[in-house]
Amino acid sequence: MTIIGRPARLPGVTRRCTHLPRPEDTLQSPPSPHHPTRRHVVRAGAGAAAVLAVGACPAPATAAPTAAPGAPAAPRAAAPDLPLRADTTTQGDVLAGFRKDHVCLLLIHFHAPAKGRSWLGKLVPQLSTTDKVTRFNSDFSAARHLRNGVDPASMSASWVGVSLTHPGLSALAEKDPFPAVLAGSTAEAFREGAAGRAEELGDTGDSAPEAWLFGAGGEEVHAVLTLAADDPKSLAEAVGRHGRALDRAEAEVLFRQDGATLPGALRGHEHFGFLDAISQPGVRGFDAPDPVNGTGVRGKPGSRLIPAGEFVIGQERVGARPAGLPAWATGGSFTVVRRLAQDVAGWWEQAAECLAELKRSGAAPADATTAWLASRMVGRWPGGAPVATCPAAERVPLPGEDIDGMLDFREDPQGWTTPLFSHIRKSNPRAGLTTVPGRPPLPAATLDNRRIIRRGIPFGPPLRPGGGPGGHGGPAAGAGSPDDAPRGLLFISHQADLVEQFEFIAKRWVNNADFPPARHPLPGADPVIGSGSAATFECPSASGGRATTLTFRRHVRTEGTVYAFTPSLPTLRALAEGRLDTAIEVHPGTVLRPGDVLDAGAARLALESNGDLVLRDRDDRSLWSAGTSGAGAEAHFSADGELSVRTEAGAVSWSSKTAGHPGTRLLVRPTGDVVLLQGGTTLWRAAGATPAH
Repeated sequence: MTIIGRPARLPGVTRRCTHLPRPEDTLQSPPSPHHPTRRHVVRAGAGAAAVLAVGACPAPATAAPTAAPGAPAAPRAAAPDLPLRADTTTQGDVLAGFRKDHVCLLLIHFHAPAKGRSWLGKLVPQLSTTDKVTRFNSDFSAARHLRNGVDPASMSASWVGVSLTHPGLSALAEKDPFPAVLAGSTAEAFREGAAGRAEELGDTGDSAPEAWLFGAGGEEVHAVLTLAADDPKSLAEAVGRHGRALDRAEAEVLFRQDGATLPGALRGHEHFGFLDAISQPGVRGFDAPDPVNGTGVRGKPGSRLIPAGEFVIGQERVGARPAGLPAWATGGSFTVVRRLAQDVAGWWEQAAECLAELKRSGAAPADATTAWLASRMVGRWPGGAPVATCPAAERVPLPGEDIDGMLDFREDPQGWTTPLFSHIRKSNPRAGLTTVPGRPPLPAATLDNRRIIRRGIPFGPPLRPGGGPGGHGGPAAGAGSPDDAPRGLLFISHQADLVEQFEFIAKRWVNNADFPPARHPLPGADPVIGSGSAATFECPSASGGRATTLTFRRHVRTEGTVYAFTPSLPTLRALAEGRLDTAIEVHPGTVLRPGDVLDAGAARLALESNGDLVLRDRDDRSLWSAGTSGAGAEAHFSADGELSVRTEAGAVSWSSKTAGHPGTRLLVRPTGDVVLLQGGTTLWRAAGATPAH
């Protein structure tokens, strides 16, 4: 299971920084009259004769991958085609993942910015980079494989990471980190912060910011310091050491959030009892490709490889879209931190109530257990096996098997096997999303720019034995605490765009009762983390299909949220010296399309609707033009340092004539110009009526 966020109302469409065609723009299309959905709507409890049939649980249709369980996903040394594994500038939790059993987050406020910068300068050498974390994780996995799945006790490491909020960046830099903010952009979301967007995210009622433990009211959170270790003693030592350093910097710890892997049979699971963080995206340039299909991860071909720029700013993005962000953001990632309280007993009790209603209506087998329905609410059995590939009962994966290798909702458009409201289907539709019932589903690649990387960990003790519905499919028995003990999930995600990734998933998919669209009655919100709504349980019938309406209440409550940014080490070093480069950076491989605007406040570079690449000032006066009106379809910035405008046929209609200079940076600067820089040399500059060559 993957907890994404809290319930939200469906928002209006907001202005985007880019103008690519989007599948969600057609999500509200009416049903096709040529493909009517045949089903009767039955209120649960009204009685019905049809019973959902389930077959035997199949074995995998294809041979299991040759990689043994626990084998490393890539060689210890980074391969030439996996350069991101050797990255010494990005922080290690973003792509590699700290993956520790014990974590502590310290939410910090700087009372003295100068001392805060000094603290940051001393912290930078201690930060855990991608290359270090990758090497350790690879070695650890290899050692674990040699020990037949047992963790090597002799191997341990402690990791450190830091993220900064918009108020934190502003305080340390002593200026606004953005030269301009476009409406609807991720910069706007970051500046407003999670509390400022609470109503849109559905954080109302007992999840409203007024009730949060952090992220709203009082002193602003400036930084999130992440400490991770293999054992409590090492973590306690790190917390003490960093706490003393913060005291010397006159920084205040506003909140401390601890997290730890659950014990015993619940190890690797979240509090509802389901294996967590199974389906993560692969990252191109970091994860080795599957040799058979090339689109998945080696050893896990069911995990799609996504361009790294969807997670780390400055890397290749889906559709070569511009990031439109300042240079300080290059090499970093936007980070969401949420404390989500889970009402474990209430959630399982609800599953039992809904199962009873399904049995009364004849929509569930007479011998179905609560775990049968709970697994359909999640989309997986507690051990992680997808219901889609194993509908009758849970199956233990074969050695080396990719548990999601066969997972695809393409052949289940009605949701008869995996309900349309199920958590994994609402948060990642894969290749099963149809914008209109009866039409072919969208290709999985269409949704690559909606993926996020998750780094969650539980907090609080498991539910005590007998304190929940463990006897009929609830949490496993073991050491635990009373029902009223605080428990839940510390949710952390990394993404390049807060609006188009995290917020989009939460608002348009997870908490939208009308997703997937054009269904009657509506599928309902996510029953694991959704807003609480009527939901439609569908099953086959003699007339083609039948829908039974259930009611799901929410059992996950937001207790705090922070929007932060995890910068690269070069950015942190500069910030420690009081420098923050706010020029808008255009990264190699970026393509500008008509309507794209890169706004640095005093200067805006745009490919206008007529095809002309134009630099304008804040009063919309033209400072420079490429003269490509009527002849420009796209503007390209190549890896060898050339900026060009091209026609629809691909012919070059204008060029900066700077090809042959790899490593060149393209910057739109708040000083009012656009430059191509290689090191300290200006190769090209646009600021007046005539560009300099």
